[in-house]
Amino acid sequence: MDQGIAALNEQIKRESEFVRQLTAAIGQVIVGQKYLIDRLLVGLLADGHVLLEGVPGLAKTMTVKTLATAMQTTFRRIQFTPDLLPADVIGTLIYNPKDGEFRIKKGPVFANVILADEINRAPAKVQSALLEAMQERQVTIGEETFSLPSPFLVLATQNPIEQEGTYPLPEAQIDRFMLKLAVGYPTKAEERAIMDRMAETGKQITVQPVVSPDQILRARKVVDSVYMDEKIKNYIVDLVLATRDPRAYHIEIADWIQYGASPRATIYLALAAKAYAFLQGRGYVTPQDVKTIGLDVLRHRVIVSYEAEAEDVTSETVIKRIFDEVPVP
Repeated sequence: MDQGIAALNEQIKRESEFVRQLTAAIGQVIVGQKYLIDRLLVGLLADGHVLLEGVPGLAKTMTVKTLATAMQTTFRRIQFTPDLLPADVIGTLIYNPKDGEFRIKKGPVFANVILADEINRAPAKVQSALLEAMQERQVTIGEETFSLPSPFLVLATQNPIEQEGTYPLPEAQIDRFMLKLAVGYPTKAEERAIMDRMAETGKQITVQPVVSPDQILRARKVVDSVYMDEKIKNYIVDLVLATRDPRAYHIEIADWIQYGASPRATIYLALAAKAYAFLQGRGYVTPQDVKTIGLDVLRHRVIVSYEAEAEDVTSETVIKRIFDEVPVP
């Protein structure tokens, strides 16, 4: 087993070289935001969609655009607005009066990387138009179904739902995001570096593509082979089950939870932990990998009760309590 992991570590060193190049390319434009960039790479390597939440002006859109530019992939940005229609996202049938037939016009969702900008400014019917694309990697227009290109990644940004003119995402859709990231303000040093770099009229920083789709798909196969011990697997299952029935784990927070995490959380937590271990250059998953990435996998899947809201208890509070009290292998 040790020899197998040693060989896997060597393979990960070779296959993860592009991560350093990709991070360096993003760093030409983005100052700081290590947490955000690391989690975007986890989503890319684990084949999972990512939802970024934060107030306007935190470089969410710029980070996603820079990531897409640094990859030799097709990129589309969809600006979600209250008057957007589902056909504007997935495509529609266009009537041709010359021959009396309908022709298919594909929407912007047919690309490798989709930036769904301010996704919660559009009504639910438009948000739901992405459901089939995100889960099944295909789109149905009329009576025909079309496969989406591979890799296919939806990176969505949203403003905090307390802001005016926003609509909460339906639970069915938000569950399809592997990670939900809470993007915060930069530090004082980062803020000064941002000013020095960007406070010039009309300044544009160009980024060259450094990664091919084949490299990404090859790295995903290596991520799949990252070793996960049986104890770690059981630990992941225990964490998810504790969000549904905390009393079974002697955690007194049942009154705070309305709905626990779905089985999709178990799958995504395992995949994300493997991808995070890959980024650390390891061929095996540790409990700390699970704890580090776990909050981002679970924060949008645990729905708190009215009692919790009355006490200003958030899903993050609940998840941290579970991580503190579920025994670590």
